[in-house]
Amino acid sequence: MTRLIVICGATATGKSGLALALAMRLDTVILSADSRQVYREFNIGTAKPTVDEQKLVPHYLIDICDPTETMNVADYQVQAQALILAGDTEDTGDKEDKEAIFLPITPSPHPLLVGGTGLYIRSITQGMKIPRVAPQQELRSQLASLGQMQLYAMLQQVDPVAAAKIHPNDSVRTLRGLEVFYVTGRPISEQQGENPPSYPILQIGLDCDAAHLGDRIARRTEKMIADGLVAEVEYLCQKYGVDLPLLNTLGYQEIKQYLAGDISLDKAKELTILHTRQFAKRQRTWFRASPQIEWFDAECPDLLEKVWRRVDSFIRTSE
Repeated sequence: MTRLIVICGATATGKSGLALALAMRLDTVILSADSRQVYREFNIGTAKPTVDEQKLVPHYLIDICDPTETMNVADYQVQAQALILAGDTEDTGDKEDKEAIFLPITPSPHPLLVGGTGLYIRSITQGMKIPRVAPQQELRSQLASLGQMQLYAMLQQVDPVAAAKIHPNDSVRTLRGLEVFYVTGRPISEQQGENPPSYPILQIGLDCDAAHLGDRIARRTEKMIADGLVAEVEYLCQKYGVDLPLLNTLGYQEIKQYLAGDISLDKAKELTILHTRQFAKRQRTWFRASPQIEWFDAECPDLLEKVWRRVDSFIRTSE
């Protein structure tokens, strides 16, 4: 029977290193839960596992999209769920379909789901029901021209349940609610909800105080620069153009400003550290809202052994 082990927490808390050590002990696989690691060629700035690390342990859900494509939560959920159940001998799903899509899979009864993208993790652990409606650019443009006030009033008419949960100024969610309604003919509130998986799940969270986390972020930023982040960003700008949306994300945007001559490299590093700390704060708030997560101190000298004992107990008691 499948048993899922989640390693989550804010950026720079050491999730990847801990997961690698655990995966080697368990002889299992790692499934990435990082919304940027899914994209090919975005390596250093996303802290993607190195080639050597991927040789030690099979990694999945990285390098599965071109940078010009978009991986949404629904697409991620489908692929992750199939990979998780690939090692379940009791799974009644269509094995041939999974193998056709995801080969080569190294099946494991207790895969590790590792990352800091809270929505990706929640889509799996809580079995979020996500309307599979692709972005409709023409429809969005037509709706957006009406203005947020009118759009929100329209949403209140067609889906008052969804509107009650959305702030009147939240244009993104308002537009999405209308988009789903006009494409499917059904309110988005009727298509959402949760269907939690039947297999046992252990959620391990890593955290430390703000000062230590800030130091970790600073060290990691320096390492990314030393590892060649500037060259990576320069290459991506030349290949895909400076307007590529992914180049406006954390770490890449700041280096892009440096390459454009707008700021110095030191300023780019300073801004990257600042923005990463702000991002980490939001991640901590997100994960702290989940009572299912069991927290461990990322600065604990015997962290691996403490987590290992908990993981071992989880596997034995859920057999």
